Amino acid sequence: MQLLQQTIQNIQSADHKMMEQAIERIDALCKPPGSLGRLETLAVQLSGITGELFPAIDKKAIIVCAADHGVCDEGVTSNPQNVTVFQTLNFPRGGTGVCAVAKITNAKIVTVDVGVKEDLPHDAGVIIKKIKYGTDNMAKGPAMSREEAIQSIEVGIEVAKEEINKGINVLGTGEMGIGNTTPSAAILSVLRECHPNEVTGFGAGVGPGGIAHKVEVIHNAIALNKPNRHDAIDILAKVGGLEIGAMAGVILAAAAHRKPVVIDGFISTIAALIAYELEPNVKDYIVPSHASEEPGAKIAAEMLGIEPMLQMNMRLGEGSGAALAFPILDAACSMMKNMATLEESMLLLKN
Repeated sequence: MQLLQQTIQNIQSADHKMMEQAIERIDALCKPPGSLGRLETLAVQLSGITGELFPAIDKKAIIVCAADHGVCDEGVTSNPQNVTVFQTLNFPRGGTGVCAVAKITNAKIVTVDVGVKEDLPHDAGVIIKKIKYGTDNMAKGPAMSREEAIQSIEVGIEVAKEEINKGINVLGTGEMGIGNTTPSAAILSVLRECHPNEVTGFGAGVGPGGIAHKVEVIHNAIALNKPNRHDAIDILAKVGGLEIGAMAGVILAAAAHRKPVVIDGFISTIAALIAYELEPNVKDYIVPSHASEEPGAKIAAEMLGIEPMLQMNMRLGEGSGAALAFPILDAACSMMKNMATLEESMLLLKN
C-alpha cells in the first residue's frame, strides 16, 4: 500500500506553461492553423507531459500483464483457459499480434505474470510477479481480497518503474487473460451505475449461453459482492482482474514519472478508469490509441473524456492498438522538431 500511496502523491498535472509554448510554436508553423488536427493536440499533450518543447519519445515499451479469471467457470467464454498460458509464453518469443505490430517501431514487449493459473518456467522471458493463480470466481464471492487488489496495482507500478529506470520514455498497456472482458464489463457497469447489458460485448468469444448469459453472470456478481462505486480498489477486488489492476499501476507509474502512456482498447481503458478514480491527474498522461469494437470501450473512453485516434475495427487486445499508435507519437514529435515556422522559412529564403 505504501508504494501505491507514494506513487499517487507524486502525480501532478501536466506542465500547462509548456503546453502554451507548444501551442504558440504550432500556430506559427508553415501551415493553416489547425490543419494537422489531432497531431497538433497530441504534440501539445506530449510537451505538457514531458515539460519539453521538443519531446523525445524514442524508447518504447509495452507492458503486457497476464492473469486468469475464476469467472470462466461460469461459461462466459468459448476459449479454454490454457490459452492464457500459451499466449503468455508466446510474447517473449515474438509470436503474438502485438509483437508483430511493435516491431515496426522497435518497441520492447515486457511480459508479466500477475496471476496466470499455472506456474511458468523461470527461463521463459516472463517476469514472474504472480499474486495468485487467477482470481476467484466473482459469481461465488469476491474476485480477490483488497490486499491482493492493491498488490496487483503495485506490480504494475514496480515493472513500469524498472523500465523507466532503464531509459524507456513512453509506455503502452497490454494484457492477456482469457475471460477478462467479463470483469472489465463488471467494473464499467459499477462505475457507470448501469445494467451490464449496456456495456457487455462478445469479447474473444462468448460461451454457449451467449451474451445474455454473460450479462446475467456479471449482474449477479455485482449484486452478490456489492462493490462500492466510490472505492476503486473495492471494485477491482470484488469484480475485477489482476492484470487490470497491474495495468492501472503501469498508468499511475507513468504519470508519476511524467511519461506518456498509450492505452490499448477496452480492457486497458477500464484499467485507465481505475487509475483515474485513484488519481484524476493521470488523465493528462493517457494517450488513447484505437476505438475497440467492444461496446463498453466507447462508453469507458467517454467517461474518461478521451477520444481514440484510430478506427481499425480491432478487438485483439494484448496492447496491439497501443503499438499501432506509437508511430503517430513519432510523427507529432517530428512535426515539432522538424517543421519550420513561417518566420524560419522566410529567413531561409532570404539567405
